Amino acid sequence: MGIISWIILGLIAGWIAKFFMPLGSVGVLKTILLGIAGALVGGYISTFFGWGSVTGFNFPSLLISVLGSVIVIYIYRHIKK
Repeated sequence: MGIISWIILGLIAGWIAKFFMPLGSVGVLKTILLGIAGALVGGYISTFFGWGSVTGFNFPSLLISVLGSVIVIYIYRHIKK
């Protein structure tokens, strides 16, 4: 995947994950960064367990990225306290 695809996937994953784990008023850049980190974390976890990986801009990759983003946001919220 190219860098633009990662940014777009991260933005979408972070935006969707914010519905499950509200962050308050967080800017677009932080949403993108949390989403990209979530895609990396989700890809690593899903590959480790054999569930698949982030392979491109498709539904399974988006689902993995959103789940990873929820994990990253959860950690971010607890570290921020």
